[in-house]
Amino acid sequence: MSNRGGQSKFISKSMYDVLGNDNDHEEEEEEEEVEEVPISSTTDNSGSTEPTAPLSKSARKRLARLASKTAESANSAVEVAKDTANDIADSVPIPSLQQNGDGPITSTKEEEQVQPTTNGVKEISEEKKEKNNLQSITETNAVENKKSTVAKTDFKPSLPETLPQRTAVDLPANRKRKQPQDFEPSGPGNAPTPTSPSKIGVKFEDGVAPGEGKEGEKIITPKKSISVPSLPAAIKKDRNVIERTTWTFIMIFGFIALLCLGHPYMILLVMLCQTLVYKEVTALFDLRDHGANKFEVASGEKADKWSKTLNWYFFVVCNYFLYGESIIYYFKHVVFVDAYFIPFARNHRFISFMLYVVGFVGFVANLQRQWLRQQFALFCWVHISLLLVVVSSHFIINNILEGLIWFFVPASLVICNDVMAYVCGKLFGRTPLIKLSPKKTVEGFVGAFICTLLFGLAWGTFFMRFPYMICPARDLGTNVLSQITCRPNPVFVWRDFEFTGPAKQILSTVLGHAPPSIPYAPFQIHSLVMATFASLVAPFGGFFASGFKRAFNIKDFGHSIPGHGGMTDRMDCQFMMGLFSYVYYSSLIRIQYVTVGSIMQTVVTSLTAREQLELLADLKRFLEGQGVKA
Repeated sequence: MSNRGGQSKFISKSMYDVLGNDNDHEEEEEEEEVEEVPISSTTDNSGSTEPTAPLSKSARKRLARLASKTAESANSAVEVAKDTANDIADSVPIPSLQQNGDGPITSTKEEEQVQPTTNGVKEISEEKKEKNNLQSITETNAVENKKSTVAKTDFKPSLPETLPQRTAVDLPANRKRKQPQDFEPSGPGNAPTPTSPSKIGVKFEDGVAPGEGKEGEKIITPKKSISVPSLPAAIKKDRNVIERTTWTFIMIFGFIALLCLGHPYMILLVMLCQTLVYKEVTALFDLRDHGANKFEVASGEKADKWSKTLNWYFFVVCNYFLYGESIIYYFKHVVFVDAYFIPFARNHRFISFMLYVVGFVGFVANLQRQWLRQQFALFCWVHISLLLVVVSSHFIINNILEGLIWFFVPASLVICNDVMAYVCGKLFGRTPLIKLSPKKTVEGFVGAFICTLLFGLAWGTFFMRFPYMICPARDLGTNVLSQITCRPNPVFVWRDFEFTGPAKQILSTVLGHAPPSIPYAPFQIHSLVMATFASLVAPFGGFFASGFKRAFNIKDFGHSIPGHGGMTDRMDCQFMMGLFSYVYYSSLIRIQYVTVGSIMQTVVTSLTAREQLELLADLKRFLEGQGVKA
């Protein structure tokens, strides 16, 4: 019969009920496995609590299911206890009882009449008392079991004492300050890498990034703002204009003073400017922007200590090579006479290359796995900076040695264009010129172009009259007071322009006589060409620097010049202008003269000692035949 009962029970169920039972069985197995997970944190005998590890989402779900199952089992136990008590009460034959509100249970009048008469009634009253006691004990145990079960199912982990104390006013979630350990590193030795979460993208109300607060500080306490009377915007603007104008005149007069002192001082000025620019540009490459700045180095690993040293090493080697080339080219008559300089002059390029190789080997030897990306990026950054800054400065110095006018006039044209663009933009500016520089206007650009053309024509005409400005450097001890003579370049020689052909006939008809000749110097035309470049092309060097600053979200490259920002902010157009001046001069204007220095270079590097003595004897006989006595 039991088999039939089981079979009928199976047949009465549908297929979906059977499948549901299988799923319930699987869930029970899963929940039985979950029961092995500890619910509450353990405590030591001393009573101190240990911080529990944060639970994952799946673990919290399992704990919730376990708690609900325990609560259901407790409720079922209470129900069973109540049913048992009711069954016992029903099994005892006692008269009906009445419960008056919340007061004690009292008997009816019939019970009062029956109790004192017979012994059977006394037995019934005793049984009633026992039943009441049994029911109260059962209910009390059920309530206690339920409370203990609920207490066990509540998940209350023990928290460390280092957590912040609750304040009077709850802070929003975005003001909870994270600590460095909240950002999980992914490099070897738990060192951050470029793929680690960035700690720089978050700034709190007090301007502090995560992990940069005081030691042990977990919650931001708003700083008390000190009310400082702010100056009106008009007064601030006037002060900025005064400061900018003052330092502009200081730079102009300082530039003129160094110009009068001679070529060496101008070279030192260019070297100082290029050093400041190189420092400002390379400082923009901050390893922190790539997620590898200000982090703790794991034990057993070495920090990247040589990156900045190698940067400046490459800077010095590049300057040694370029300035050495200039000195050898322009001062051959000095270098190839001194016996100490001859080995360096002959092997200058090989020495420069070997110095660069030493730096390259040092860079490769300093590579570390967790910083490879930053180190190679910095290596490329440094070489691009050397190309844009140091090489351009090298050509500017060549302009100085070819004649101060090839450096002074182009630099003055850039300064004039910058000033006139500012003035014309303030007076007439309405139309924006380029998005990278919102303050640049078309009216200022066109006005500066016209003013720079007129200034370049007058400025070049004035300074081309002084041999100190147009003569190439042959002696580094000269200054503005020295008497310098040289064979001037033909572009500085005045000429007369005469009209010919139809133009001469038309002017003769209009004037009634032959048209006069117009004196001019070719340098005036070259000045107009350089002024055009300084007005139309050189400003794009400034636009390039503006885009550079926008990329790094900075206003200025530095603060080396009050009111003007950094040195790069003032030299951005000068580098492009100096490079153009050198290429323009060396391609279209320079004349190759045979000099004593070039002859000495050929004699020293190409002839043997016996051939040099033979040349000396032949030259001495030639001079004696011309009546020249040594």
